[in-house]
Amino acid sequence: MRRLAPEEIEIAVAYLCGETLRGKIGIGYAALRDLARARDAPGSSLTLADVDAALRRLAATSGKGSARARATQLDALFTRANADERGFLARLIVGELRQGALEGVMLDAIAAAANLPAADVRRASMLAGGLPSVAKAALTEGGAGLDRFAVRLMHPVQPMLASPAEDVASALAALGTASLEWKVDGARVQVHKSGDDVRVFTRSLNDVSAAVPEIIEAMRTLPARELILDGETIALAPGGAPLPFQVTMRRFGRKLDVAQLRAELPLAVFFFDCLLLGGADLLARPARERFEALAQVLPAGLVIPRLVTGSVAEGEAFLAQALAAGHEGLMAKALGAPYEAGRRGAGWLKIKQAQTLDLVVLAAEWGSGRREGWLSNLHLGARDPATGGFVMLGKTFKGLTDATLEWQTAEFLARETGRDGHIVYVRPELVAEIAFNDLQASPHYPGGLALRFARLKRYRPDKSAADADTIDAVRAHYAAQARAVE
Repeated sequence: MRRLAPEEIEIAVAYLCGETLRGKIGIGYAALRDLARARDAPGSSLTLADVDAALRRLAATSGKGSARARATQLDALFTRANADERGFLARLIVGELRQGALEGVMLDAIAAAANLPAADVRRASMLAGGLPSVAKAALTEGGAGLDRFAVRLMHPVQPMLASPAEDVASALAALGTASLEWKVDGARVQVHKSGDDVRVFTRSLNDVSAAVPEIIEAMRTLPARELILDGETIALAPGGAPLPFQVTMRRFGRKLDVAQLRAELPLAVFFFDCLLLGGADLLARPARERFEALAQVLPAGLVIPRLVTGSVAEGEAFLAQALAAGHEGLMAKALGAPYEAGRRGAGWLKIKQAQTLDLVVLAAEWGSGRREGWLSNLHLGARDPATGGFVMLGKTFKGLTDATLEWQTAEFLARETGRDGHIVYVRPELVAEIAFNDLQASPHYPGGLALRFARLKRYRPDKSAADADTIDAVRAHYAAQARAVE
């Protein structure tokens, strides 16, 4: 990275992380297969800027005749590349680049190349929502460049994430006296308020303000002028019971009649954290201070039900209340922990009644009998931070309705990367929440573990593969399971 020209830094860092600056370009593996195998050009003349410009043109090409135009543009790009470059480009474009330079590795490399503390680069990356712009600032401006990345209104930060806990007792054993909150099975939202200007962002940092007018209206009634709040929005039945997650997600469809949907499916919102108040950045403040700030600025009806306790009995009674109200379980949060934007920190633990993991679909098998013609049996994998790949943990065809089978067949075929008999391999992009009874040792899978009685609970369109549970978390879960048996 020290050898890169300033205008190349963002491109190079994105490519090394397996991404492009242009997002998803919408080109599948089939369109690239023959180009990737073409004969070498007499001598490669490609630069990073050339490739970025070509991908920008591809992303902008749409409408009538776009398929032919894209094919011509791809051919022009690949004929200038040698064999190694063609392989790299093909995998980069379809999102299959696995060369080991993951975001964590790149973060440390940026810090070393710029002679800056890794913690400073990490914080800037969390606030920027990605590494490319942080890398350019660090390498061209040093520490002063990183100072620009601060909590700012209308610029969403990556949400803090939670790790699983077995039960209330294990969560309190790890955290001591902690804040227990109802775990609401809704859509994560981050709300920014500056006077009457209010914007709402999803966990993937998309602006969905237009889709949630009731949240906008509720925020405008608050006396506080400057706020950033973290919470969940959920659709509730007339009696107050939570509706299924998929029902809530209907409010975030691409084509919306917002007024009609609002009348049919009103949303409630519950906040559990305050990241900025009156211009003061609260991310580094202990959780107890952020919770106090939340209570000061919000009416009780907008704050998630919370209990601060170190008593297992009190915690289990609180869990029973959450479950009786129809919610998923509890969150346990360390009172002294900062808000670790973009990280699955040890300060937040999630306690669910059912055992579930968020896994990535790696492949699917064509069904038989009444499922003939549909892709059915799912191959499921956990994320491996060490390699950037995925470790298969098992298969399941349970929990699939006809509507799910039809939907996933279309989605899998759109992501197909290859076939082996009746197995269709797909780009690892779709995240599924998988319920299971327990884990068992297995010699059949690379990770040495397999799910028992796995079944699909739901797909998680709000999560990317980077949000899936890791193989390390699965192994920790198995170790805790073994200790419980002993």
